[in-house]
Amino acid sequence: MEKKKLLFVCLGNICRSPLAHYVMLKKIKDEGLSDRFEVDSCGIGAWHQGESSDHRMIKTASRHGISLKHKARQFNPPSDVRNFDHIFAMDLNNYHDIINATEEELKHKVKLFRCYEEGKAGSLEVPDPYFGGESGFEKVFQMVDRNCSLILNKIIGK
Repeated sequence: MEKKKLLFVCLGNICRSPLAHYVMLKKIKDEGLSDRFEVDSCGIGAWHQGESSDHRMIKTASRHGISLKHKARQFNPPSDVRNFDHIFAMDLNNYHDIINATEEELKHKVKLFRCYEEGKAGSLEVPDPYFGGESGFEKVFQMVDRNCSLILNKIIGK
């Protein structure tokens, strides 16, 4: 069976997308599906390329048993779009940046991260906690944790 390849994308790849990357890896492992998935994350910009995740996100993830052993990388169209089956953008700006760099026949791969969250009033974006306080990182963790479950369940047909 060919692995399903998931890519999570945010602006700099130090907060939201690496969190989604490692939360998803844990959920996949907990389901005993590690041999069926490949997961990665990246950022639209190169500002943080090669850097570790934001220390506040590392701390928040650690409180929930998630280890962010990650080095930021930049989104690389068209190879990332061709290589991954599902590409999840954390906000509308990221989504539009990816769509604008994607060949027409591959645009169906790109979705907003919260696209499977039913009954959600308002935005489907994951807010960037970078310029906020600690509570913003926790709020993002809760959003990411919930939506990684929804994404995984949708992909495996659960």
